[in-house]
Amino acid sequence: MEQAFWVQSPGSGHLREERLPEPGPDDVLVRTLYSGVSRGTETLVFRGGVPASQHDVMRAPFQEGEFPGPVKYGYLNVGVVEQGPAHLAGKTVFCLYPHQTAYVVPATAVTPVPDAVPPGRAILAGTVETAVNAVWDARPRLGDRIAVIGAGMVGASVAKLLSGFPATRVQLVDVDPARAEIAAALGVEFAAPEDALGDCDLVVHASASEAGLARALDLLAPGGEVVEMSWYGDRRVSVPLGENFHSRRLVIRSSQVGTVARPDRSYAQRLGVALELLADPAFEALVSGECAFKDLPSVLPRLAANELSALCLRVMYQPQ
Repeated sequence: MEQAFWVQSPGSGHLREERLPEPGPDDVLVRTLYSGVSRGTETLVFRGGVPASQHDVMRAPFQEGEFPGPVKYGYLNVGVVEQGPAHLAGKTVFCLYPHQTAYVVPATAVTPVPDAVPPGRAILAGTVETAVNAVWDARPRLGDRIAVIGAGMVGASVAKLLSGFPATRVQLVDVDPARAEIAAALGVEFAAPEDALGDCDLVVHASASEAGLARALDLLAPGGEVVEMSWYGDRRVSVPLGENFHSRRLVIRSSQVGTVARPDRSYAQRLGVALELLADPAFEALVSGECAFKDLPSVLPRLAANELSALCLRVMYQPQ
């Protein structure tokens, strides 16, 4: 009998026994090595903050149950194929599966982890995939002046990717001065909101805060664009569209990972790009906390209450 983490009701989770189905000829049985808690989305789910209008949109690929609970939710899972087609048997794979000790899914639902990527880092594939999509949405140009506001998992990943464009000026902006260490590990310049450089051609906003969005607009040059990555759940936010918003011809555009931002790329290709990028050890800076799977019911409430500062919480599973 396997175990899975369920949000029983808002603010409360527990481990539940799960009986696996017998794998079919086109299925894989995966034994989990690591899973990751995507702090922003999963703490939102944990506290019951998914609006009723977004219940269908927010469903994870292998979610069970319904919001606000009981629900089994999560999408950062790395494990080893114990049973399946010959080309996958014994392979380390990434899957958009919740926190569970083992699971059976179609073979098409898993992606082999490149040899150059450690399994413990591969849990970031879903996050980096979101960042890849954001960069495709943002369409940076050579020499752009760029700010990324919000140094969480997604914002930091976006800043890392954008910093690779030639002749660009990229700053990662956050209210928490401790995030400067993460920026340094990623090779990106850091700034507090009040010290961020203005006259930006592009600002990517990922702080999920009203103040962050207002600052993003402040930092733009005339004709500049904000790519809004934040998802506010059940919160309403005010956007300062008065004063000189129109005269400066500013733009706010959304970016969301549910659709591939390039029509010439598939979901599988986008995930493949993310996994290849994770060969860079700098991304390890995004994993700033660890816990054992058995401790997840007691750790997640602390994460949701901001008692823990982990960007990505890596959940470790004991070998069976």
